Amino acid sequence: MNPIRRLPPGAISTVLVAGDWAPIRAFDAVVHQDPEAAYGDILAALRAAELRIVNCECALAGAGQPVWKSGSAFKGRPAHVRGLSAVPFEVACLANNHVLDYGPASLAKTLEVLRGSGIRTLGAGLTEEEAWAPLRIKLKGSRLSIINFSEGEDLTAASGGHGVAGWEIQRVCDLARGLKARGDCVLAVAHAGLEYIPFPPPYVQRAFRSIIEAGADCVVAHHPHVPQGIELYQGRPIAYSLGNFLFYQPTDLYWRKVGFLLELKVAGGTVEGFEVRPYGITEAGVRALDRKEEAEFRKTLRRISRPLGTATGVRKAWEAYLAYYGIEGLKKEIGGILETIEAEPPKGAAMLRNRITTPQHAELWRDLLTRFIAGSAAPDRDLAAVVTEWFERKVPLSGARSRGGTSRSGGRRTG
Repeated sequence: MNPIRRLPPGAISTVLVAGDWAPIRAFDAVVHQDPEAAYGDILAALRAAELRIVNCECALAGAGQPVWKSGSAFKGRPAHVRGLSAVPFEVACLANNHVLDYGPASLAKTLEVLRGSGIRTLGAGLTEEEAWAPLRIKLKGSRLSIINFSEGEDLTAASGGHGVAGWEIQRVCDLARGLKARGDCVLAVAHAGLEYIPFPPPYVQRAFRSIIEAGADCVVAHHPHVPQGIELYQGRPIAYSLGNFLFYQPTDLYWRKVGFLLELKVAGGTVEGFEVRPYGITEAGVRALDRKEEAEFRKTLRRISRPLGTATGVRKAWEAYLAYYGIEGLKKEIGGILETIEAEPPKGAAMLRNRITTPQHAELWRDLLTRFIAGSAAPDRDLAAVVTEWFERKVPLSGARSRGGTSRSGGRRTG
């Protein structure tokens, strides 16, 4: 994909970007007991890169109580940092919806643990300035600047205090513009979008394209927990979702058990090319796909990337998801929130607050209700088929011991 132009030997740096990493559930013991083994036969590809970046999707702290929030609360242990340093990952992005699951004290401990292991952090901090500070790294013949931000779910965006770099797209654009003016290669890493769907919502595409227009050389995203497509916009890549990485979900849905690393070729202050490195996820960790699996993955990645070329394509893809989720899905979701408010009021209140304040949920509800009122036409058949596959295909990967399942509504609770 995206051929690399001829450059002098040694002029190109390889930067590998990985998605969601959390030593929870089946991966708790795996990462603690043998951190290298958790990466299986993709460890060599990870180590071949000059720089490795990952999204640390939980606090790495010992004791603590979870906060009231919409979705699940995740916490690893300080010793789990060996799962990052063993590779080694040099950069941990923290702008996500789980790093503050156990409050500001656990965030402070996580920063201490990561930095104490030589891992640089960005995207979250004990002050707003720390959360928003870009990270500048010197590579061979280039300087890479990384910006990390998220939707700031559950009101975790930093505002005069601790938190994550939130959904302030103009602020991200201003940072990208300033860093590009210094001659840096600018990488924006985002944690955003609606979970489990195969295509980005229109508001995500608008935001990511505006960051490219401001000067970013690449935008890479995670959070949906499934792979989404890649768009070349103004000649620069936008990867809308890398899917799960070392993040275990107890489900037999295929597209939550595969993901990809994005390998960037950086030279001369820009991204000269990129490659996709797909993998599968089992209870033992991650592994490379076999030849047949990889061929299918790449073919499907091209298929879900096609609608991204135009705003019309993304809108049609979004309409296909709205039709699948439907008013019945919304009724079920609202019913679940109301039941939770009755049984556990603070939890139910957090769920409802999240739905009306976070773009991914607010836009879904608005557009779904608008579609219902207008009586919209049937969706594009091919796009509808892709949406159905993402929510219903249950062909486990070879070697995976899957269990459980997910309802048609898509299991929209975070994580």
